[in-house]
Amino acid sequence: MSGDGQNQQLPQAAAPALPAQPAYSLWQMIMYMLRLGALGFGGPVALVGYMHRDLVEQRGWISEADYKEGLALAQLAPGPLAAQLGIYLGYVHYRIAGATLAGIAFVLPSFFMVVLLGWAYVSYGGLVWMQSVFYGVGAAVVGIIVMSTKKLTQKSIGKDKLLWAIYLLLAALTFVTETEIAWLFIAAGVLVWLLRAPPTWLRGGRGNAPSLALAQIPVLGSLLGAQDASLLMQIGIFFAKAGAFVFGSGLAIVPFLYGGVVTEHHWLNDKQFVDAVAVAMITPGPVVITVGFIGYLVAGLPGACVAALATFLPCYLFTVIPAPYFKKYGKLPGVVAFVDGITAAAIGAIAGSVLVIARRSILDVPTAVIAIVSIALLWKFKKLQEPLLVAAAAILGLLIYPLLH
Repeated sequence: MSGDGQNQQLPQAAAPALPAQPAYSLWQMIMYMLRLGALGFGGPVALVGYMHRDLVEQRGWISEADYKEGLALAQLAPGPLAAQLGIYLGYVHYRIAGATLAGIAFVLPSFFMVVLLGWAYVSYGGLVWMQSVFYGVGAAVVGIIVMSTKKLTQKSIGKDKLLWAIYLLLAALTFVTETEIAWLFIAAGVLVWLLRAPPTWLRGGRGNAPSLALAQIPVLGSLLGAQDASLLMQIGIFFAKAGAFVFGSGLAIVPFLYGGVVTEHHWLNDKQFVDAVAVAMITPGPVVITVGFIGYLVAGLPGACVAALATFLPCYLFTVIPAPYFKKYGKLPGVVAFVDGITAAAIGAIAGSVLVIARRSILDVPTAVIAIVSIALLWKFKKLQEPLLVAAAAILGLLIYPLLH
């Protein structure tokens, strides 16, 4: 009888796919994304690091494989890196509802902040104190993203010589060119795929079509309609282009925005545009949220809403449309190798962007000291909250910058 009882219990124990069941509720994911959007300083480099630390390492909500797939997809598609990764991680267990609500929760806090700052900017004639705050915060952010990149590199690259070669090459190219070359991410994926898991047709057999079909991203032509339109329509069309055709992390969108907002449409002058970028850097959440500030300066609250929606809608679609294929075919050896190559390239580009940001943020001895102390504190105290570090750096900036300038 005991044997029969065991035989009856075994199927019951084996039947439920327990590992596939999420260890968290959708509401918990929404609350996490709200918190990250409200307190996550440091731009895309730091934000993707926070997601890995919190959701993969500490809470175990997301597997390492799912995280790598999300990072690869986010780097392949145009649009803001951190927002796309957040949308994908919401999709992992809760599909469209999870992707939608996670994306909204991630963007909403920083959107409200930049709109409030936009109102203050318009009402009080500029934000003079911003330079002082950014002076300190920019240096601390360098320390934060250095540590985030270190963790990502150790976890994803390890001791793999091929991935290290790709990583270093992309880091160097990103640093030298100050831009992220999208086709190199795909080339890195193809290289690792061909070396690690070549398709059968390369060995003389008749295999299936290459998994590179995953990289074919649909084009949102319907968002790029007629040129003659109202101001809000012009804002929507311009920022949809920004969201649909700019690759790379947050700062990659800045040159595109400058060309349209300042040079082409003359919506802002140079000083206003620089202030808009500074607002994005001193507020938490995605750097791309500067589009909300710009939209507010151009057309008030409606302009801010249209600019933000138009920018983030393409990246949302570029994430949820290919996501089922990543989930379905993501465990195939060829796809795993392809994703490994893209991940190495993506993290290498992130490392290169750290150096670019450092070159622009470390201006003198005090900022160098703030950056070094930030790295040391984060290294020593693993549970130190980054917002506390950012707040302390902002206070130092307010105290030091006026004395030097």
